Amino acid sequence: MKFHIVSDSSCDLGRAEAERLGVTMVSFYVSIGDEVYYREEQDISTHEFYQRMADAPGVFPKTSMPTLEDYLEAFRPLAAQGTPVLCVCLNASFSGSYQSALNAAEEVREEFPGARIEVLDSALATVLQGLFVEEAAALRDAGFTLEEAVERLRPLPATGRIFFTTSDLEYLRHGGRVGRAAAATGTLLKVKPLIGYKDAGLVSDGIAQGRKKSLAKVRELFLRHLKRENIQLADYRLATGFGLDQEEHRTFARAVYEDLLALGQDRPDVKRPYQIGVTIGVHTGPTPIGVGLLRRTER
Repeated sequence: MKFHIVSDSSCDLGRAEAERLGVTMVSFYVSIGDEVYYREEQDISTHEFYQRMADAPGVFPKTSMPTLEDYLEAFRPLAAQGTPVLCVCLNASFSGSYQSALNAAEEVREEFPGARIEVLDSALATVLQGLFVEEAAALRDAGFTLEEAVERLRPLPATGRIFFTTSDLEYLRHGGRVGRAAAATGTLLKVKPLIGYKDAGLVSDGIAQGRKKSLAKVRELFLRHLKRENIQLADYRLATGFGLDQEEHRTFARAVYEDLLALGQDRPDVKRPYQIGVTIGVHTGPTPIGVGLLRRTER
């Protein structure tokens, strides 16, 4: 390998997939109802995180970013071996993970003069960050150097888009995403928010009445985006994501796949699940579900 990839766990690849890709994952921390913080995908699985949320409605988890020491533990062995490192971090406006990684990289360079560590603010989150890491791994495996890979990866964040929904407005209210009155009204009327991610931030894509209609609307918004931007999915990486309910995800992903078939774009990989992790899950509750895409690099 020309370089090694490190990513914080906001990429939502999961421990097994990160290991398959040859990616070192540095964990975020999550606390649920107490002051004990668990390392994501090490001390607590994503499924267990969501199950605890579902079992304790009204209890709002808290997250904490990876520490300087966490990144030092990831970087030091690679620097000692002389292996160049590409570190991909959650959108810096969402978390201090990027700054922790920068500080650790500087310390490691002092300890190992000549160490090559490139820390990128992905300007992405959740499945988009995961797709970004997948693309970085593809470049690494194709023999690109660290510098060549970084050059090709830099334009990608601007192409990322997510369309998703969630059932419980209280988590969004607690995280400051919607007001108390709006959350109460939405709950009373059984309104579900439609949320997007683009241009490095969350956006409102509207509302829908009830879960079934909100899922259909997410698919509609996604397809409208493909048509409006004249997107050929052969040029993109694609993913669907969910929280706790894997069966609901299967039904949703199958419907998205059938939508794409109707457009003449056969993408069976859309059914491969991403389980959305703690950094987004603390704001959405256990019921996020959606679809995202990110352009591939030029080879």
